[in-house]
Amino acid sequence: MARDNKGTDLGDTRAVGRLQLKASDLTLHQLRIFWAVAHSETLTRAAKQLGLAQPSLSQQLGKLEANVGTLLFHRRSNEMELTEAGHFLLPKVEQVLRNIADVEDGLAQFSGGDRLTLRIAGINSVLRVLMPEAITLMQERYPGVDFDLQESAPAEILDMLYGRRVNLGLLATNSVAQSSVGFVQIPLVEDPYVLAVPEDLILDGVVDPEKELPPEQLAVLNRSIQFIFASQQAQRVGEWYDSMLPQNRIIAKCRSYDTAIGLVRAGAGVCLAPGLTTLQQHDRAENLRLYRVYAPARKIAALIPSQYRHAEPYKGLIEILQTISRRHTIPGLLETPPFLAKEGPGASL
Repeated sequence: MARDNKGTDLGDTRAVGRLQLKASDLTLHQLRIFWAVAHSETLTRAAKQLGLAQPSLSQQLGKLEANVGTLLFHRRSNEMELTEAGHFLLPKVEQVLRNIADVEDGLAQFSGGDRLTLRIAGINSVLRVLMPEAITLMQERYPGVDFDLQESAPAEILDMLYGRRVNLGLLATNSVAQSSVGFVQIPLVEDPYVLAVPEDLILDGVVDPEKELPPEQLAVLNRSIQFIFASQQAQRVGEWYDSMLPQNRIIAKCRSYDTAIGLVRAGAGVCLAPGLTTLQQHDRAENLRLYRVYAPARKIAALIPSQYRHAEPYKGLIEILQTISRRHTIPGLLETPPFLAKEGPGASL
């Protein structure tokens, strides 16, 4: 295919010149599909985000390309890369979708007596600890607002945001790409990592566990319960245990912090975990002792589409969450035992 002296695909350049959007030929559904595919890079992920079957998505995308008269994506196996025409179209479509979203949200307040549902997806610990007080305060400020809360993993939260199935995501920023296009990341709280141990395992002031702890308590300390959600995270957690508790052996791998902390409460072992995951709302952690450790804190943020950032009641909810987060502490957090008083490996857990 012909290219100019800068390597630009001349066919794509001519296609951009010919690109004419005809409102009568396009549908909002097709534009949302184009936007989702552009941000997903694969048809499989875009189909999941939109809740569509992949053949239906491909068909609608083909109709859109037929309507505009040019290819919008280079197709390489399941990977989708924008053509020059696609790059030209993307910001135009984003503006259209933002305008439609503003209209929908503006009209929603007039439906059913000023009722508006805020759809929020978040990780379990944040929904459990921060949202109860936030909802109470929101009801005082915006009595016509109700909530649809969905507990989800970080990747699922992003999918729902991209698919416009939720308005706001609450998650740890180290679990998402910093360049999540179209979303604003608003820092809320730094969630410190702790070593959660059974209530009767007292590590205060311990310098050498092998010499200072009774055999039965040393055995508990050396039994690790690890939460695993990604291979890189699992490697960093493993490195932390190997550095801090070199005699440890893994007795359980969990996919839920609730399960891991439950095992600790039962006396099965110890667990490195974010502080929020050990709490029930703002109450002190029950049947646990929490020791601060030297590991980078988990940074919790709200992820919100840019068009909602300064619109009510979303703006009010963000302000309330920031206020709650500023005064939040981990009740009963104990000082780091001397044998753990060194920097753990890895830039982030």
